Amino acid sequence: MVMSMLRHVLLGRSALLALPLVVPAVLSFRAPLEPRAELRVPAFTAYLLPDADAARVSQNRPVQPFVARGSSLAWYGQVTARGSVTAAVALQLPAGAHQSMRLSVGTQTHDALVTGTGAEVRVPFGDFTVADTGYLKIELTTTDGAAVPAIAVQALLLDGAATTGAHFNTDPRRNAASVHLRYPVDSTLTVTGFYNEVTAVDDPVTTYYMATGFARGYFGMQVNSPTERRIIFSVWDAANGTNAKDRTTVAPENFTQLLGKGDGVVAEVFGNEGTGGHSHLVYNWKTGSTQKFFVTATPDGESTIYAGYWFHPEKNAWMLIASFRAPKDGLGLRRLYSFSENFGGNNGHLRRKARFGNQWIQLSDGRWQELTTATFSHDATGKDARLDRFMGVENGQFFLSHGGFVPGFTIMGTPFTRAPSGTPPTIVLPK
Repeated sequence: MVMSMLRHVLLGRSALLALPLVVPAVLSFRAPLEPRAELRVPAFTAYLLPDADAARVSQNRPVQPFVARGSSLAWYGQVTARGSVTAAVALQLPAGAHQSMRLSVGTQTHDALVTGTGAEVRVPFGDFTVADTGYLKIELTTTDGAAVPAIAVQALLLDGAATTGAHFNTDPRRNAASVHLRYPVDSTLTVTGFYNEVTAVDDPVTTYYMATGFARGYFGMQVNSPTERRIIFSVWDAANGTNAKDRTTVAPENFTQLLGKGDGVVAEVFGNEGTGGHSHLVYNWKTGSTQKFFVTATPDGESTIYAGYWFHPEKNAWMLIASFRAPKDGLGLRRLYSFSENFGGNNGHLRRKARFGNQWIQLSDGRWQELTTATFSHDATGKDARLDRFMGVENGQFFLSHGGFVPGFTIMGTPFTRAPSGTPPTIVLPK
């Protein structure tokens, strides 16, 4: 599901508080205690600054980070030992060409003059001192900030005492880890409504804050580009439609059916990582502004009708995003969760953070029940590659944070409890 939002949706520093169970990230690295061989950190794992899209980054080719004037290439790693580090860069430059380069390790900078041979050359930048442990930024640029398309960078090369136990993510997936809140609910209850509020704190492009997730779908808000944001509601097909790539492999009787949609809402079919019905409203929701989501489930024989409603801030009223009939179901809402996702890998070095609060479920008899406990989880990227992922309680709400190479982490499976509000939401749905 991690990349499904990118595939089908694009179709259509405040302090981290209340983290009693955050532990030093070094504990998760099974690092050797003796000095290690030279580290070679591929260029395709680094990030382009200040524009993440300034050049193409691919595992199958060297990176040309200086095609745009003023660009730089930055690696982020975690060091667990102090001392000296010897740094060099492997790159290519046309034969006979010369270029002045600068490498920064933390606050220290060294310059070097590169003479091209047409093949890969090793450019030494000398020794740097690492005075403290934690995340370290290493940045490569040209000394004059000029655009130099011909420079192709292969890797950062590191050696020395400070590399003992050092960790750099060498996986080509540069996304921050996806992080989740899972809400425990008595499985004997028939849940017909799920309400949640989301407030974005940091929301770079390619961020999806999902508010009301359930077994057959998800509902939330996304940053698609610097100029476009969306409210998104999707429901999966039945059977193998939850893991199919396209509907050609899904039997028609398993198709989710669109029943209705709100004004201005785009509805279509999605695929690639599961198939089903997708809907979105292009709306410029604001950072720091609380967005309200309510999803309902109406069992209808062997099917269930799922509807997603969003509170429109300017209209001061609830609006229907879409409703879908999900076949081979007949149940209420179950496996409730929220998550935060970095669905594009070019800016995984930026922090994403949102607060999730005032969670309520509505039961089949109309009663409301408040959800005040949630458990933290993360995707495979958060296991070893990226440990900068957190959950906690802040301002009476749960929060999720990931990316930004923030020190520490939250342990998988950690439960958190927020203070109850005691007041269920007042929801007047459109007819």
